[in-house]
Amino acid sequence: MQRNYDTFGISAEIEPAKISPKTDGVEITWSDSHKSYYPWAWFYEALTASRSNHPMAQNEKKLWGASIAENPPEVPFDSVVEGKGLNGLADLTDKIRAYGLCFVTNTPATPEASEKLLETIGPIRNTHYGGFYDFIPDLALADTAYTNLALAAHTDTTYFTEPAGLQAFHLLSHTPPPNQRPEEALGGQSLLVDGFHAASLLKQESPEDYETLRRVKVPWHASGNQDVAIAPDRAYPVIEGDLALHRIRWNNDDRGVIPLDVDVDAWYKAARKWNEILTRKDSEYWFQLTPGRMLIFDNWRVLHGRSAFEGLRRICGGYSK
Repeated sequence: MQRNYDTFGISAEIEPAKISPKTDGVEITWSDSHKSYYPWAWFYEALTASRSNHPMAQNEKKLWGASIAENPPEVPFDSVVEGKGLNGLADLTDKIRAYGLCFVTNTPATPEASEKLLETIGPIRNTHYGGFYDFIPDLALADTAYTNLALAAHTDTTYFTEPAGLQAFHLLSHTPPPNQRPEEALGGQSLLVDGFHAASLLKQESPEDYETLRRVKVPWHASGNQDVAIAPDRAYPVIEGDLALHRIRWNNDDRGVIPLDVDVDAWYKAARKWNEILTRKDSEYWFQLTPGRMLIFDNWRVLHGRSAFEGLRRICGGYSK
């Protein structure tokens, strides 16, 4: 599907000689007598693509808060992996595009099925932690994600030039510690926050703070593991995007020192307001991961975290895009 015609060998004087609308498109006869046919669907795709960086495109995003718990987006595993055609995959990716997340129900609670699901969407992205992951708490990995500690809402891989796009979690098992009954609460609730919704609230309530987090470029880093030191090609702001929101980059644990050539007090004031919005009860969507219900979300938009837990959790998943 690559262009195989010399664009600049075409005369600049060619123009439409006849335009003939049809039921499913339009035929154009050009002044050099050649004909082109454009389906109406092509016009729709071309027009919506040109609006992707326009504020109107934000209307395609469905912003949400805690109330999404009443009806979270989901699709069945079979429709994506084993269904005929691509309708199930289209349903999954459409919901991720609209909400920034989607659950895949009835996913077999195995790493093999989970990996197959991710590969149906696209290639699994390799990082310094590997590709597809299947882990239990392990402090040797030198990252709080691999502990049983509580984690505040954050985005992953802030220290990459291009952070991971999609991320997936599938809880395979959660066993209690010795001498504790299985029915007792083990903790480990998962947390999601819509970063685009939080940014829109920040812009409404404190435009000055919004502009500070959009304008000030912050250094990010990862250096906990031996022989690993990662930083992006340059500093990036917490909120990326000019006319429309593009990406949220937020992990206070991986943040470097705010540059001294900016108003540092103003940045911390804005960051405090940002953190206050992120931690509001009506911003936080809390739920319990369970075997068979895999979560896939947009790491450029949705922040994730968890409460502390007891026992041994086995989780698999990976990054994509």
